[in-house]
Amino acid sequence: MKLTCLAPSAAGVAFLTATMFAATAVAQAPQAPMEGEPGGPPHHYPMPKNLKVLPKNTNGEQIRKIMHGWAGGLGVHCDTCHQEDPHNLGPDGKPRLDFPSDAKQQKLIARRMYKMVQGINTEYISKLKTKEGDPAQHVTCGTCHRGHLDPEPYVIPPEHRPGGAPAQGN
Repeated sequence: MKLTCLAPSAAGVAFLTATMFAATAVAQAPQAPMEGEPGGPPHHYPMPKNLKVLPKNTNGEQIRKIMHGWAGGLGVHCDTCHQEDPHNLGPDGKPRLDFPSDAKQQKLIARRMYKMVQGINTEYISKLKTKEGDPAQHVTCGTCHRGHLDPEPYVIPPEHRPGGAPAQGN
């Protein structure tokens, strides 16, 4: 038996090599940006309805940024405060969220917390100055929540409790 008939031809090797390079290039090609992402087609955010604590002239894109900041600070998603609307289905067949609705208690709590944070920043933090004379940083949802819906209780470290051991190195 001759081994030459089993050896691949030069054309076959070239074809396989070209196919592998093409497949690799396609697999590594960057995905097209999604709608609303940088470099993607612009997304239209409708004007919000039922604004009670945010300024009435806040547009849809600004609301989206604010809400994403709050969600990040609390470690939650939109459905924590916004109820599903079973009569408004998305393309995936799942109910969309009814953003104007006040049906969820968590949304009402979020409004009160927003007012509290604004009050702290306006009445107290804005009046503080750092050593360099710059205004102090403002507080956000994440200042207390740190990515948790229910903030973890603060426990004074033993070395800072009255009668506790002094911190090392002091």
